[in-house]
Amino acid sequence: MSSRIPSTVLAALLGLTTLAPMGGTAQAAAPTTAPTAAAAAAQTLVPAGSEVTFVAKQLGVPLNGRFKTFSAQLAFDPKQPQTSKVAFQIDLGSVALNADADAELVKPEWFNTAKFPKATFQSAAIKATGPGHFDVSGKLSIKGQVHDLIVPVQLTQAQGVSTATGSFVIKRLDFKVGDGEWADPSVVANDVQVKFKLVLQGVPAL
Repeated sequence: MSSRIPSTVLAALLGLTTLAPMGGTAQAAAPTTAPTAAAAAAQTLVPAGSEVTFVAKQLGVPLNGRFKTFSAQLAFDPKQPQTSKVAFQIDLGSVALNADADAELVKPEWFNTAKFPKATFQSAAIKATGPGHFDVSGKLSIKGQVHDLIVPVQLTQAQGVSTATGSFVIKRLDFKVGDGEWADPSVVANDVQVKFKLVLQGVPAL
């Protein structure tokens, strides 16, 4: 194994996450069921201004990445978060890197997109932790590996639009991202920080 690998490959360590301003494409669908009447109105993800980014580290040097294609389904009532549901999917092949990195990332050691084209998150419980703050608990699935995840979310509202922001850390090796000879955490850090900003329409008032 080489002691150094291309930064563009390492920048794609995260299979999550992660939305597409900057020329990307986003997809959103209304939920088939809504847990409350207030959440029953169509709630959609707005591509403009939305993003999911991540930071991985190679030999201690931060590397930044993002995803371009994603979809979301939500039925969220800030006043009754315990009745709400959120689901999210990311096209793992949509990491915005160069052609050389894209050729590597589809391989089994990385995202194995032929077998696992998407990363998914499905909420199991949502609870308020303060005014405009929520913990979203659920299952994150990447590359066939499923783990519990709690996502802290801050929700703000202005001019009829809601913006959800937050960050969290995952362990890439839990999801076999950078598997085999790439699993050495002294070269590629195990921790990957994810940050997101989701612009939403149709969410009831706080």
